[in-house]
Amino acid sequence: MIKNLLIQALFFVGLFLLFSWFKELDMLEINQDVSQSAETMTSLSGEQISIATPGKAKLVYFFAPWCQVCNFSIDNLESFHQQGLDIEVYAIALDYENEDAVKQFVSRHELSFPILLGDNQMKHRFKIKGYPSYYLVDKHNKVVAKSMGYSTEVGMLARTLLIK
Repeated sequence: MIKNLLIQALFFVGLFLLFSWFKELDMLEINQDVSQSAETMTSLSGEQISIATPGKAKLVYFFAPWCQVCNFSIDNLESFHQQGLDIEVYAIALDYENEDAVKQFVSRHELSFPILLGDNQMKHRFKIKGYPSYYLVDKHNKVVAKSMGYSTEVGMLARTLLIK
């Protein structure tokens, strides 16, 4: 009985990993430089911010305010940010109706990291096919990890071990 449960659990974990790998195939490649893809964007607070500034690792999280999975996982990103790691966190809003929709999303979740307003060009340059999607980028602007879909704070922290 326990052997059958273990086999079923391993099967489902394997299936989940295969599905995750498949949906992330179209994202930017690991070790790809994001300097060319990133441009200076306007934040909700009106600042001009570039996510391609070298010298610091960053987690770049793409979301849409209407996305239900984003509403569930953004609090994990806030908790990750609150850890005080030496990693900059940026959330980039895409496919939003208007700026007020983004502001309501941010207010509802009490987010403390920069929220940037993206556009369709940014979406295509970063190969965003679903929400939420994020890239962990090292201090040289190279992608070290990527993910699409729900992610836990522990999952985000585990991926930071890939930063050199």
